[in-house]
Amino acid sequence: MAITFPLDMPCTVGFSGVRLRAVNAAASDKSPFTFRQQVVEWPGQQWEADISLPSYWDADAMRPWTAFLVSLKGPVGTFLLGSRQWRSPRGTVSACTLSGSAGAETATVTMTGTLLAGDYIQLGTGSAARLHMVTKDQDGSGSLEIWPALRDSYTDATVTFTDPKGVFRLARNLSEWEIDAAGVYGLSFAAVEAIS
Repeated sequence: MAITFPLDMPCTVGFSGVRLRAVNAAASDKSPFTFRQQVVEWPGQQWEADISLPSYWDADAMRPWTAFLVSLKGPVGTFLLGSRQWRSPRGTVSACTLSGSAGAETATVTMTGTLLAGDYIQLGTGSAARLHMVTKDQDGSGSLEIWPALRDSYTDATVTFTDPKGVFRLARNLSEWEIDAAGVYGLSFAAVEAIS
């Protein structure tokens, strides 16, 4: 059976660390005479991540990870990235649907409970899964502020707020890991959000 993307990450060994970056397409320039700044904002917004696994001696636990990396064929394949650090919202949300237009950073939600700034949500599933962060507290239904801007238009879309994930791909064509003389594995990789 052929590999179908996006892949789920192996669960044999958890992350030792995730460095998540919110990247904005913006530029600034400063006059050398007046020091006044000009800032230009473009619509590009993207997640980037550096993922590390703990040093681990069990080859049976690490081989699924090495096979996962190799099967992605560099940035060709995609995978779903989530983390136990953002698995549950800090808010009290128990139900939420969202409507909004592609490119908007504000969406209309019909919601029971609250979402707090810093909570993560997911829109879509499978290859259409998009990871967003709530940037302003929201209590009940109303206007929800999120980052990145919506990639697609949604009408009454179900919001996933427990174990949210997004679709990512490897940032490089190269997959690597190390095994020292004692058989201890070391593995880390960089990823970027898959935007089509």
